[in-house]
Amino acid sequence: MSLEAADYTGQTACDNGTHSPLRDFLRTETGSAAVLVTAALAALAWANTAPATYEAFWHTHLSFHLGTHGISLDLRVWVNSGLMTLFFLVVGLEARREFDMGELRERKRLALPLAAGLTGMLVPIALYLAVNAGHETAGGWGVAMSTDTAFALGLLAVVGRRMPPGLRMFILMITVVDDFLALGVIAFAYSDHIALPALLAAAGTFATILLVRKLGVRHGAVYALLGVVAWIALLESGVDPVVIGLAMGLLTYAHPANRADLEHASGLFRLFREQPTPELERHVRVGIASAISPNDRLQRLYHPWTSYVVVPLFALANTGIEISGDQLARAVTSPVTLGILLAYALGKPLGIVAASALTTLASRGRIRLPVGWGAATAAGTLSGASFTVSLLIATLAFDGPRLDEAKIGILGTLLLALVTSRLVSTGIALLPPERQRRALLGKAETLTDLAVPVDPDRDHIRGPRHAPVTVVEYGDYECPHCGKAEAVVRELLADFGDVRYVWRHLPLADVHIHAQLAAEAAEAAALQGRYWQMHDLLISHQGALDADDLVVYATGIGLDVPRFEKDLQAHVGAARVAEHVESADLSSVAGTPTFFVNGRRHHGAYDITSLTAAVRAARERVTAPPRGGAGSSATSARIRGHSATTGSPSASRTSGGTPAAGTGVPAARNCGSSTPQV
Repeated sequence: MSLEAADYTGQTACDNGTHSPLRDFLRTETGSAAVLVTAALAALAWANTAPATYEAFWHTHLSFHLGTHGISLDLRVWVNSGLMTLFFLVVGLEARREFDMGELRERKRLALPLAAGLTGMLVPIALYLAVNAGHETAGGWGVAMSTDTAFALGLLAVVGRRMPPGLRMFILMITVVDDFLALGVIAFAYSDHIALPALLAAAGTFATILLVRKLGVRHGAVYALLGVVAWIALLESGVDPVVIGLAMGLLTYAHPANRADLEHASGLFRLFREQPTPELERHVRVGIASAISPNDRLQRLYHPWTSYVVVPLFALANTGIEISGDQLARAVTSPVTLGILLAYALGKPLGIVAASALTTLASRGRIRLPVGWGAATAAGTLSGASFTVSLLIATLAFDGPRLDEAKIGILGTLLLALVTSRLVSTGIALLPPERQRRALLGKAETLTDLAVPVDPDRDHIRGPRHAPVTVVEYGDYECPHCGKAEAVVRELLADFGDVRYVWRHLPLADVHIHAQLAAEAAEAAALQGRYWQMHDLLISHQGALDADDLVVYATGIGLDVPRFEKDLQAHVGAARVAEHVESADLSSVAGTPTFFVNGRRHHGAYDITSLTAAVRAARERVTAPPRGGAGSSATSARIRGHSATTGSPSASRTSGGTPAAGTGVPAARNCGSSTPQV
């Protein structure tokens, strides 16, 4: 394909839903690692070239006063306790999104990341305490427990090219648990003496937030004001106020865009187009915003800022230490530095792998890793990268030389995580192909996003009878993005001999006035065994879909035209189209084109490169040799059933995905820009 992948990132009727929030989160965290490294190096350079200036700057006080009341904190505290509240807000938002829509929506899957995250903290803490036993530095145990998400995902991008996509999600789930528990430690173990009246005021404010949420108030300004009040109360109470960020994030529910809400927004926009008044403009903005969950809106707003501004500022404010030969020599023998390095390099992978194994054994195989054991080991070594939360706790637990030793240990964990992860990746690469697949992919069942499985007796299927990979597209014959995707689908089917393709109707009548009639025309043609011939004509002639055009197409592919016209006028195909629309609603499909590969929704671009990668990943997982154990036979049966097709007219197939001979179908038009979800 000569066009860029960016041209295949559009979708009709779902402006905001073209990217997965999880994948956006992962891309932002990974990309911000470079900015974070730059900020840390800048802090080290600043502290070693002008140490007095560095300390003087971050001890500068910034005050806000209202009458006789005010807050005065130095810049470092404003960053650590103020801006970092936004960082923990984003952590809470992502945790809630995973709980509502992601891997954790199946509640039993929460057990494994919870156990891995908890044990992945307890084992490092135990190692740190063992090294620091009998020293006053034992009180800094909290430094040795928290993984840095940005660095872990950044290192994965460097060393994990062979790793399965599920590894990123697994690491993210562990780090969410990690951050949540670490914040509890900050609140209860590293807060100052508690001022009870202020703490009660904070609790009362949070209760008010819960009440306002229960009443259905959706004005962000109300929550922002209450959040600021709670932050101030926590600051005065002696509890680190960053906890309010996590709490607010966890309260912010996530849900996919609802098609009814999108249609309502489209109607409002049409009204505004006819009568562009300020009042209607406000209604349009509110209507569009209400179609997207608050969680998605807040993540899109704050996550780039926290990743590219807040966390790098935190690094700039806290990693500046003077490095000298004497100091490095002290660090080598310091129980603080050694305890941190041992905790992360050994304790993290040991805790995560052990917890995963014990959870699998305790559940008798009902709870499984989403990846193989080799990839899980890599998750453990990558989780040995500490930074943000560890630095935050270090500034609370230590000062003077001990703080500098802790910072050296924290920076050292990044190098050790890189080295150990590279060793694990290299070791996996040396395995024979079959064992390598097992080590990377494992045998866990993946969640299915497609609510209504493919039914060979009712779905329209193009491709071989027994295919290990099934690609389902929800489409609209008048959607230009579907027209562009059609050319990609044909190339995909031509490249792969073991992929079958299913089209399901999702006519967006509020946007495309001919889409419903075109879908019914395809179903009318299916009754005469000519579904795919009509499909090819409709998708390649999207600008000519009125009733007269449909009759011309019916004549061209040899249909019984009077019967076709009668079926079209009687809306015989409307029931089948309605079934497809209902299945789209059940699968939370809001726009076209939306793709599913073996039941999993495809997020991102649908150019040939992206879809090929998705198909290969699905095929690799299906064809990975079974290792027995609970669920293996059931999974195999589901795969066989999912791959079966039929010779019925409704499932009329053409080999290889090319148009049936004699249709005279031109290639699908490359107009517009699109983004599906497979």
